[in-house]
Amino acid sequence: MTKRFLAAAAFVLLSSTVTASTTDIGATDIGAIFETACPFGDCAAGISLSYLSEFVIPTGHYLAISDDRSERGPARFYELDVDLDASGFKGVSIVKQVTLKDKNGAPFAARTVDPESIRLGKDGIYWGSEGDGKALLAPFVRVASPDGSFVREFKLPEGFAPTADKSTGIRDNLAFEDIAIAPSGDVFVGVEAALYQDGPKSSLMSGSLSRIVRYDGATGEPKAEYVYPVSPIPQAATKADGGNDNGMSEILALDDHRLLAVERSYAQGFGNNIKIMMIDLADATDVSTIASLAQNDQRVVPVRKSQVLDLRAIGLVPDNIEAMSLGRAKDGAEVLILGSDNNFSTSQKTQFYAFKILSRPQQ
Repeated sequence: MTKRFLAAAAFVLLSSTVTASTTDIGATDIGAIFETACPFGDCAAGISLSYLSEFVIPTGHYLAISDDRSERGPARFYELDVDLDASGFKGVSIVKQVTLKDKNGAPFAARTVDPESIRLGKDGIYWGSEGDGKALLAPFVRVASPDGSFVREFKLPEGFAPTADKSTGIRDNLAFEDIAIAPSGDVFVGVEAALYQDGPKSSLMSGSLSRIVRYDGATGEPKAEYVYPVSPIPQAATKADGGNDNGMSEILALDDHRLLAVERSYAQGFGNNIKIMMIDLADATDVSTIASLAQNDQRVVPVRKSQVLDLRAIGLVPDNIEAMSLGRAKDGAEVLILGSDNNFSTSQKTQFYAFKILSRPQQ
């Protein structure tokens, strides 16, 4: 995290200035405190947040890394300045737009990439493509230079590439959605829902076994894989035949083994549910040698998971939250910033929430 906030999700941007207002939707008061003293019963992992505000960018204006598959323009990312102090958001402005380049040095051809997340690493900009299960396009994590040029690519673990018969590999639109970088330099990459061989995606009655890949950030080689149990869909669609889903849409490293995760669900006719979870990888089983979680007789310990925040439950009306980053307000306070992806839809919002971090886990 630098003085500029690099959003770690797909936001849409069409120009370089912004006119927007700070609003507070729902029953949440500025300064309201939300505390989870002992996640997983571990009081050293306690976290406390104070709500600052919501900032809405009108639909069609701005974002940080676009999930445009090089169809509306070249695959790209943006640098944002976030004007934030103790009283909340003052504004979000775009500093620069950068075109991402493929290995051949040219912009990505249409539908050859699906950018979803971005982080600032030690040797460049780390970003991920979700791939395309229908087109059998594998997901990837790459490092780019500040001008968007290709630097290197991480190794895709066995079993993640999509397959025509859907026997193994990623599900379409439920693949590499998240990237987090630990203080050690290790990189975590989360899959939104279970690989085909690991079981079903979430339903109203059951959850899904997602995998988090731990990479050596310096070499791009996989080091381990962990199971993250995505929760069942918390809300039914308002119509019997309406669509709904739930998946892990973002992760953020707090230290070398504790992360925050966003579970983002949608129910047609209702909208989004957004829950922030704390997870702990310590003592979780490395499942990298287990080909199928659904057909496995070994003992597997998933990551520990504890809910930190439910945005609906505190009175907010969140959109499609897919971004999460740590930052600093003007007064030096550490803040947690959440952002949404409006899916290029005029019925959705490019939205930011900010929470002041009063305390967080100690090593």
